Amino acid sequence: MTYARFTVAYWCLLAFALLPIACAGLAKWGMMRVSANKGGYDNNNPRAWLTRQTDWRARANAAQANTFEALPFFFAAVIIAHQLQASQVRLDVFAFVFVVLRIAYVMMYVADMATSRSVIWFLALLINIGILFLGYR
Repeated sequence: MTYARFTVAYWCLLAFALLPIACAGLAKWGMMRVSANKGGYDNNNPRAWLTRQTDWRARANAAQANTFEALPFFFAAVIIAHQLQASQVRLDVFAFVFVVLRIAYVMMYVADMATSRSVIWFLALLINIGILFLGYR
């Protein structure tokens, strides 16, 4: 029997899939113990509660939405690169760099560093396009 290897790039898919959940947790950080009538997290109406947030909590929620938006392209690029038999080492490195950049993106978003955030977003997009074309011959 042959067992398939779970590549670093596939582990990066898992890590990136969990990043929006981490962003949501960050937006809710410290508010779970505060009652909803005192402005704390409202689990009965979480989306409405998140829309009322300001400053870093609102930016963490926006980072969550943007991360969800980036998921399909990253997933597709990695899967296509695997199907086209791209160099596994290159694919693993590119996928890892993409995830690191996207984590940095979230950090810059929450810290309200808009220019840095935009530069990192663009670099991550270029890396993702690179992943897509790694297997191109």
